[in-house]
Amino acid sequence: MIPTLTLANAGARQNQLLAMLPDADWRRWQLQLECVELSLGQVLSESGSTPDWVYFPTTAIVSLLYMTQDGESSEIAVVGKDGVVGISLFMGGNATPSSAVVQSAGQAYRLRAQEIRHEVNRAGPVLSMLLRYTHTMIAQVAQTAACNRYHSIDQLLCRRLLLALDRSPTSQLVMTQELVANLLGVRREGVTAAALKLQQAGVIRYSRGHIAVLDRQRLEQRTGGGLSAPRLARGHRAAASRLPLAA
Repeated sequence: MIPTLTLANAGARQNQLLAMLPDADWRRWQLQLECVELSLGQVLSESGSTPDWVYFPTTAIVSLLYMTQDGESSEIAVVGKDGVVGISLFMGGNATPSSAVVQSAGQAYRLRAQEIRHEVNRAGPVLSMLLRYTHTMIAQVAQTAACNRYHSIDQLLCRRLLLALDRSPTSQLVMTQELVANLLGVRREGVTAAALKLQQAGVIRYSRGHIAVLDRQRLEQRTGGGLSAPRLARGHRAAASRLPLAA
């Protein structure tokens, strides 16, 4: 069971989508949003299920995982303070095609599924914002597929660290090598070797599941080109910024 802390307040505005809500919508949403603590490994929704809530992370980071029939998984997208977990609820499909699992513990604000459906029915500026965010999410999934096909484990690790870094309040990441291997769908030994190279090059410092990014610029250079994680994050913000300022 997810512990509820308080009704929404100014802390919810750490989420970039909630920060861009028009005043009238924000006043209405404040009565419905609940602040919750999310723990590492917590499952917010299962593949094929219909979520009861949508989550707007502020300090937590959530992985969207594709699950195979034999129980293996691979990460297809990452959601943090830039977005929302539960897009199937406002895309008309209801059942989600992926599992949502907390990858980094922290806070989020949640809204009941029926409230999101009400927003869809209103067909106002909030729906426009959510659809624009969904567009950037689709771009992230497409990039993940291309990178998994053409990039080395070293490049995949660099990209994954950047995705987490863009959604983390600090340059300190809590990620074990086993977790990263599961997210990337590769062997742990490959992640260990790739992390060692980055540490020897002075790009990161790794110790017992804690990764400190020391040189972001060099980390970006090692992603292998293409659409970088920072550019994706800017795309999220640019898409959301086109939300009308008045309801």
